Amino acid sequence: MKSLILKIQLKHVIILIIVLALGITIQGIIASQGDVYTHYNNLVIFKSSFGHLIHNQNLYLYYPKEYFDLYKYSPTFSVLMAPFYYLPNEVGLFIFNIINTSVFIYALLRLKIAPDSLKFLFLFLFLEFGISMQWVQTNVLIASLIILAFHSLENKKPWLASLLIVLTVYIKIFGLVAVVLGVFYPNKFRFVLYTIFWTLVFAVLPLVVISKNELLQQYQNWIDLLKWDHEASYGVSFIGLVHSWFNLNFSKIATVAVAAIVFCIPLLKFNCYKQYNFRLQILASLLIWIVIFNHRGESPTYVIALVGVGIWYFSQPANTTNKDLLWLCLVFTSFTSTDLITPGWITEKYVDTYSIKAVFSIVIWCKLIFDLLTKEQFKCPKQDEVVSKGLSSAAT
Repeated sequence: MKSLILKIQLKHVIILIIVLALGITIQGIIASQGDVYTHYNNLVIFKSSFGHLIHNQNLYLYYPKEYFDLYKYSPTFSVLMAPFYYLPNEVGLFIFNIINTSVFIYALLRLKIAPDSLKFLFLFLFLEFGISMQWVQTNVLIASLIILAFHSLENKKPWLASLLIVLTVYIKIFGLVAVVLGVFYPNKFRFVLYTIFWTLVFAVLPLVVISKNELLQQYQNWIDLLKWDHEASYGVSFIGLVHSWFNLNFSKIATVAVAAIVFCIPLLKFNCYKQYNFRLQILASLLIWIVIFNHRGESPTYVIALVGVGIWYFSQPANTTNKDLLWLCLVFTSFTSTDLITPGWITEKYVDTYSIKAVFSIVIWCKLIFDLLTKEQFKCPKQDEVVSKGLSSAAT
């Protein structure tokens, strides 16, 4: 098995990712035949929101004749889904998954990680990518856009980076945290101005199809939903874990505030800003943070955290502790989420109830922060270079 994995090239892994995405798409279409609600219910929610918007219906109510669950995204996102509104569901699903898969592959290939390590990064994410794609959500896209924003900043394109970050915010609000990446680069004021500009552009985008008063009402409806949503759930998160394991009810706002302070402490190491691997580790930290401290975190969201975990591991020399944590994270995050490996009753009774999926992402994030503050490699600035590890031991 080890020799077989070593022979596999990066391009072969990418082909496997594409085949997986196509297989999931076809399976979703076939499995939905004759069902009241489709296996791609989330896409139906997304596309239907545009119809509700242009007909001046509250985006954030239940519409059980169309789909189950609620639309929880911004009014702007419903405009972005307009093309899908006019497409048959099956065609829309293919296009939606093609976009997510293409952007995901493109984003990871933009990272300055050695090809061998990048190959293992794709393999590490293979199962979690598939799990997220089955849910037909935007999490793969969110992770990809944040990485591309980082890449744009690295290439002195703050206008594009700010556009990508603001786009994530209007899909899922927690993307806002990615603006912290701007601290590493010159022209910070220009980056802020671009961010404000794109925020305003996206905020008023629905005005192309509805009136000002209608838009203001939709934003109020959205705020009302977010308030209710904030109080209703602990999610698969640090807060959910503490609640289910110890029956403790920490303040969500206070917990996020403390976590934000801890996240920002490594940013005080200004002398490390010129070191590419330091910036990359902060990117990894950010991707994990926005999931494990999200009170609405759920199983498909963890593809974002695992992208962060993968970047953390495959962008630095391996050691036994890190390798053990990586495997534990893979087992308890990805393996426990598929009934191909873990029986559904175990997932429902234990994995979901006790936020098992969050455990090793939390542990790894804590270690990542500790390493950024204490490791010798992060004490002095170094020249930017391609992070090269090339260790096949990741597969052992």
